[in-house]
Amino acid sequence: MEKNDTMTAHNYMVDFTITDTEYVSPDVVLLKMTPADSKVQLKEMNIRPGQFAQVKTPDNATFLRRPISICFVDLEQNKLWLLVRNAGNGSRAIMNSPVGATLNIILPLGNGFGMEICGDTPLLIGGGVGCAPLLMFGAHLKANGITPTFLIGARNKDFVLLEDKLSVYGPVYVSTDDGSYGDKGLVIDNHILKEKFSSIYTCGPLPMMKAAAAIAKEKNMPCEVSLENVMGCGIGACLCCVEKTVKGNVCVCKEGPVFNITQLLWQN
Repeated sequence: MEKNDTMTAHNYMVDFTITDTEYVSPDVVLLKMTPADSKVQLKEMNIRPGQFAQVKTPDNATFLRRPISICFVDLEQNKLWLLVRNAGNGSRAIMNSPVGATLNIILPLGNGFGMEICGDTPLLIGGGVGCAPLLMFGAHLKANGITPTFLIGARNKDFVLLEDKLSVYGPVYVSTDDGSYGDKGLVIDNHILKEKFSSIYTCGPLPMMKAAAAIAKEKNMPCEVSLENVMGCGIGACLCCVEKTVKGNVCVCKEGPVFNITQLLWQN
């Protein structure tokens, strides 16, 4: 494979051409794209579930790139999927990019989910766009003979994300704040949590992840969380995304974004 620009031995800077755009909720778009250079093959990048990409905003809408979780990699079609929420000028410029537009992306970055703790019955919990990395991880688990259970949360029925795509790999349970779909209330109050699981993986709002981690600790289940600290450079140079851990301060973009909860100080 010819690399456009090598950042490190495992990171690449690639121009991607958008092939599909799909509004999956009123403020979230699923972008599907393929490398502009057909010689660039995603299968050679060893992209792991839970890693992220740094996307340059079109027309330099913002000075810094925007970190976005890698939602899925379609190796057969050589396509990258990104789930983009309208959270400001940068993300809005990215999500409004039309089919045929080019986005410059650095990937894959950070450390992803690990299967070492999953066991036979993992529960994957996502809140909002935190569902994004769970799709690729669910596919990875299924390919390894493990059927995950998904639990996702949203404000209301219109904002439930990726349910149809997640259901390909395992059963999906939903909570909405207003009860318009699935269980009413917080994700952590969903009835499925009364069942027994071997592990928990979660990504989404910080209060939700802390609550999920507390449940995992109470039930003596291993748990990994994907942090969404504010990031600048994405490679551990700017110290913008520092998190306190049992080993001291670390950069989430480089040491994470996925951490085992035993590494964090949430419950100490």
